[in-house]
Amino acid sequence: MPKRALVLLAEESEEMEAVTIIDILHRAGIEVEIVGIPENKTIRCNGGVVVHPTIDIQRARTRGPFDVIVLPGGLSGAKVLGKHREVGNILREQDNSGRIIAAGCAAPVFVLKAHGIGEGKMFTCYPTLVDNLTNDGKHYFSPDNVVIDGNITTSREPSMAVDFALSIVLQLTDSNKYNEIVKAVRPLR
Repeated sequence: MPKRALVLLAEESEEMEAVTIIDILHRAGIEVEIVGIPENKTIRCNGGVVVHPTIDIQRARTRGPFDVIVLPGGLSGAKVLGKHREVGNILREQDNSGRIIAAGCAAPVFVLKAHGIGEGKMFTCYPTLVDNLTNDGKHYFSPDNVVIDGNITTSREPSMAVDFALSIVLQLTDSNKYNEIVKAVRPLR
């Protein structure tokens, strides 16, 4: 049975992270569903790229569980997801079951922290948001580009989107599939 991912987006989400992650997960044979918040509307990301959701949040809850829930960054989009009650419910279910939650850029602060996810764990986030992350004494910061602490994976910024996506692939597949995808997206290394 293929692995399954749920990507949560809101207006002004960071498309470099969203599109890169969706693409790399597809390449790895991971089924990807995309939820748009609010109300599953078409999402215009912060650079103008338009993403069409494939499922609404209520249906996503009934189609779960997902192997990973992905939260691309983008400050405005992350703040919307951080205030959405159903997003919090899905994330808590995912966390309580020990399944992977992956959050990039602003999402570790404005989504995970906002919903009480990952307390006591090491995160990374966009550099200017470090104080917002650590000011509660319940979340810890690493300057690494991608940090995996238990079931939580975080990424620092949009330029790390490929590394972020590859870390998810490595967690959900085997080293052969991971190496195949690395060769496809980084052929000169």
